[in-house]
Amino acid sequence: MFAPGEELRAALGSGTSLADWDAFKASWNDLVLDEHLPEGHRYRRRRHGVFRARAGGGEFTREEHAPHYQALEYNKLVGGVERWFEPILPQVASGNSFTRVVEFGLALYGALKPGVDWHIEAHQFRIEARPDAAGHPTPEGVHRDGVDFVTVMLVDRVNIHSGTTTMHAPDGRLLGSFTLTHPCDAALLDDHRVMHGVTAVRPEDPSRPAWRDVLVVTYRIR
Repeated sequence: MFAPGEELRAALGSGTSLADWDAFKASWNDLVLDEHLPEGHRYRRRRHGVFRARAGGGEFTREEHAPHYQALEYNKLVGGVERWFEPILPQVASGNSFTRVVEFGLALYGALKPGVDWHIEAHQFRIEARPDAAGHPTPEGVHRDGVDFVTVMLVDRVNIHSGTTTMHAPDGRLLGSFTLTHPCDAALLDDHRVMHGVTAVRPEDPSRPAWRDVLVVTYRIR
């Protein structure tokens, strides 16, 4: 489902809950090139973190840094191998904005699956678009992530058009689409029920830098 940024911000809380948003957004300027994509795919930067939460609590803790793994069933482009990425910086992972987004997911998805422990992975993504090469937010195509629930939240988009999220039934049938355009606009996904993809992004003004920044948080029952 699509969650408008204004509504999600209200759900995340007011006052000091997002007091560090500017620093949170600026941390996307310190992401590292994703070297795992095939040759020619030089448009994605990212950082990654692993966390856990115990049943019945809204809090989560960081785990030792570990690789990201997806089976080929879910990622035919780069699945089947352990992929190591630079970790999300400690000041980002402990900041108010990041914490509230993860806790929001724990409350939302925990209500649907009470009494379970969660394995959580968070990914900071920047997809860059150049005049000579579009940026692909989902280079693997329409897919599932192989988890239970997924939050995809827009942090920033600069000088791009498109980047439309498409929602599909398990048989690939298109169910709907929307575009994350404002900060905190989000897609909230039940990964067992729907597949998703995002169309390529291209610069609106080819003379200026262009990018799409999102935070993806996945929740898998332990």
